[in-house]
Amino acid sequence: MNLALLFDEDFIAPDRVLLRGRRLEHIKSILGAAIGDRLPVGRVNGLMGLGEVIALTNSEAELIVKLDQQPPRPLPLTLILAMPRPKMFRRILQTSATLGIKDIWLINSYKVEKSFWQTPWLSGDNLRENLTLGLEQAKDTAMPSVHIRKLFKPFVEDELPALLESKEALVAHPGTPTPCPTHLNRPTALCIGPEGGFTPYEVGKLEEAGCQSVHLGPRILRVETAVPVLTSRLFDACL
Repeated sequence: MNLALLFDEDFIAPDRVLLRGRRLEHIKSILGAAIGDRLPVGRVNGLMGLGEVIALTNSEAELIVKLDQQPPRPLPLTLILAMPRPKMFRRILQTSATLGIKDIWLINSYKVEKSFWQTPWLSGDNLRENLTLGLEQAKDTAMPSVHIRKLFKPFVEDELPALLESKEALVAHPGTPTPCPTHLNRPTALCIGPEGGFTPYEVGKLEEAGCQSVHLGPRILRVETAVPVLTSRLFDACL
């Protein structure tokens, strides 16, 4: 936790917060903070700054905060991701938030097992928890948006074309002849399939909507590896 992310419910006054639970344990056990110490903090979707510990007990820490710094700039990336296996989904969420991705779309695909959509990690509280962990790692405060679309064809035909407007639109597809571009640094939409990739039909529908198929070379990457590798290839400042 390189920054303690503060939520509205943490504030007891405009410049004072109470921290409990995981953040309290990190402050005490990992940072070894004491009264008078200053810690990096940031308000969700707001400014960052420092919080001074003014009271510390076994159940809570009280900080007086001064928020006067802008968070890092977000990446101009819309990530469209076939729903991953639950065991890697948490890591992908955290990594995406750490990289500065703010717009995440989870979609269905033929190779996505129906059981994946039943994972408790899709609940609002669990999404917020994992995105928070990613933001705290990166010292960022802008909470990503996660959109869930469980029907592939309606999403691709009815929503995706508008989503791709004014963006460079790419779909990662091993075997295609076009290599993934580098250093785009402009609004981009990136589609990444499930383990095993999108089917030819799905790739065709994505291309009809405006995507260009690109590859990363001869190696086939896991989804949790493809997200940071592709992101770092497309943008200069994410890593």
